[in-house]
Amino acid sequence: MALIPATILTGFLGSGKTTLLKRVLTEAHGQKIAVVENEFGEENIDNDILVADTNENIIQMSNGCVCCTIRDDLRATLTDLAQKKRKGELDFERVVIETTGLADPGPVAQTFFMDDEVAEQYLLDAVVTLVDAKHAAQQLNDRQEARRQVGFADQIFISKADLVGSEELDALTHRLKHMNPRAPIRSVHFGEVSLAEVFDLRGFNLNVKLDIDPDFLQADDHDHHDHDHEHGEHCDHPSHQHGHAHGHHHHHDDDVKSFVYRAERPFDPAKLEDFLGAIVQVYGPRMLRYKGVLNMQGTERKVIFQGVHQLMGSDLGPAWADGEPRVSKMVFIGIDLPRDILEQGLDQSLA
Repeated sequence: MALIPATILTGFLGSGKTTLLKRVLTEAHGQKIAVVENEFGEENIDNDILVADTNENIIQMSNGCVCCTIRDDLRATLTDLAQKKRKGELDFERVVIETTGLADPGPVAQTFFMDDEVAEQYLLDAVVTLVDAKHAAQQLNDRQEARRQVGFADQIFISKADLVGSEELDALTHRLKHMNPRAPIRSVHFGEVSLAEVFDLRGFNLNVKLDIDPDFLQADDHDHHDHDHEHGEHCDHPSHQHGHAHGHHHHHDDDVKSFVYRAERPFDPAKLEDFLGAIVQVYGPRMLRYKGVLNMQGTERKVIFQGVHQLMGSDLGPAWADGEPRVSKMVFIGIDLPRDILEQGLDQSLA
């Protein structure tokens, strides 16, 4: 049986997850979606789109979707849903997991890799994060969960953008890009997004989205030399700490940060494997997402690798095109990651 695609919908309290979810569920797209809720009540999915309010933890909706609340744990709930689907008791094509506003999406994402039963039935498609423009600055300053939700995202939607001025919105977008350069960011109005921006993003698929850093922080080129990882100590500070003339630079120092590593020399596969293996043992819990397109000695094809916390995988991608510069690029998103140690270790893993 084909794997069931799963999307994790996250975002801090009040960021508009339910508004987005309601829109996804009520839009006439003809897809049957199962929604797994961490919390279930009036304030979440409104009863007007439910057929019946019962004590059963799985509820059929008027549009053919199903909704269920996590009774035991996520693993048991997902297994239960897949079983009912196999037996023909429930009909759905994909699953959306709405986390509580205070949840760290990390353990939710890990369930799809660490549990064999879940991994055999589901394919984690993407983590979609909503950020409330009006309250984001405060939430990101005060709450690590909010920062982690951004660091984990494959797609970021900014809600309530109409409640802030353009300068504030620019500042927020800039800050989010520093925290997570790999997720597209866009403002949404009352959850009005096309399904193509929510489903089938394939954020966890190794062979898709090979481009690691589309114009990585272009605006900062003049003050932050990501392109030259041999800058060492001059580069430790996220550029938004530099007090230069950009009106919207911030003075906060987020613990969730990202950096891109590039190298023109190929990697020695054994050295790289040893180094990454050692790094995830030590820093794995703080490494939210990391991904790379690598030039490896001994193969004419790109090597695609990515990881979540301590779990990583790699795969052979397409061949390097004629004349294409064989540059390895890696992006690391994490909590207070020791950039200098990572860069030094990666430098030493080159052939």
